[in-house]
Amino acid sequence: MAPEAAARPTRAELRLAAREQSRAQRRGAAKAATRTALLRVALPSVAALGVAAAAAITVQGEADQQRAEAAGRVAPQSAAAPDGTAARAAAQQVATAGGQAQASRGDARQPLAGAQPTDAPAAQPTAEPTPEPVKPKVVMPVAQHGLGELFGEAGTHWANRHTGIDFPVDGGTQVMAVTDGTIRTQWNPFYGYMSILKMPDGTEAWYCHLRAYKVRKGPVKQGDVIAFVGSSGNSTGPHLHFEIRPANGSGPVDPLPWFLSNGLDPR
Repeated sequence: MAPEAAARPTRAELRLAAREQSRAQRRGAAKAATRTALLRVALPSVAALGVAAAAAITVQGEADQQRAEAAGRVAPQSAAAPDGTAARAAAQQVATAGGQAQASRGDARQPLAGAQPTDAPAAQPTAEPTPEPVKPKVVMPVAQHGLGELFGEAGTHWANRHTGIDFPVDGGTQVMAVTDGTIRTQWNPFYGYMSILKMPDGTEAWYCHLRAYKVRKGPVKQGDVIAFVGSSGNSTGPHLHFEIRPANGSGPVDPLPWFLSNGLDPR
């Protein structure tokens, strides 16, 4: 057999090859048909999903728009906006209205944290109580001013010199405690009936030539009546002999400077 005849395919081989090619073409056609069918089914499904989603968004947007309109916060929108624009616009307006509502609520609360209402009644000033008059530290032992014999004077009525000051007042005149203290009473042949007022600092005030006592013993207050003027003891007539004796026991001192230092002038 010639080499060219050996290389040429036989009829049987050509038929077999033709059948295989036909089968391959049919398989390819079947696959193409299947793909086309799937695409025809799938594409409408995707489109349907897109339409459904857009419809859901539109329905939700319209519901939000209706609620916002019912609340009076958003102006009504046109239903003719295409491609879901109405839904997006409604959602945007709802969000804007919510922000404005929050801002308006914040603005409404702001005055509450600031000034008080202007129509509140003004507080009326309270009247200050009238202070009571302040009592002096010391009062006069008798109401009448004027002195007779002064401290340190010499005379036939005293063994040495006068140890106090005399208030020439009528018998029976009230005698008062010059300050707070404690009273004790006694008799002395020279001073007669005596009331001795001991002050808180230990200073003593001697009231002499008394007629009678009102307080014989115990505490008294400034201005209390403690006795009555007389002429007992070594006396030539009714008067009050008044002495001041410091607590250190140094003896009597001039009562006039003591009165003056306490804001009183008995003269």
